[in-house]
Amino acid sequence: MTTAITPERASTSRASFYRAARAGNYERIARGIYITPDAPPADYDLIEAATRRADATICLTSALAQHDLIDTIPAQLHIAIPSRSRTPATAGAIQWHQFDRATFALGREIIPIEGTDLTIGRYSAERSIADAFRLRGEIGYEIARDALKEWLRRGGKPAALLELAEELPRAKQPMLTALELLA
Repeated sequence: MTTAITPERASTSRASFYRAARAGNYERIARGIYITPDAPPADYDLIEAATRRADATICLTSALAQHDLIDTIPAQLHIAIPSRSRTPATAGAIQWHQFDRATFALGREIIPIEGTDLTIGRYSAERSIADAFRLRGEIGYEIARDALKEWLRRGGKPAALLELAEELPRAKQPMLTALELLA
């Protein structure tokens, strides 16, 4: 297991840390984020998002792909943060989304980042489907529909999905329409 190391969290002075990095003791994966060269393989974008924001949450097509509900591999990692938060500058292929603070924690779970001792938030399959319908103009109706079809094929319960959709703006009606068409 490896940890993302920042100069501020290193047990040495900043000058000593940067000397060690220049000597090859640390590998830079993003601005201000380093790992040891012998670190196991890990997703650097996830590490960067988790290091930049403790409340970073995998959302939209990235969460749908992690739940194996869509076949599409997102070109960018979609990360949600609470609205009115500062969006961090990142080097990785990360697209930041600001979700309403009142519903931000709804369906949020904490998962480990493979190959590290870091964790990151991820929305549940149900929340991800509801968000896909809610933000269908941004990610596409087909992705939302395909994720819903796969979720239902696996035995998902529409009542649980609609209960969650009640709490999210603009999610329930398009989801009801899709459920009626799939029935």
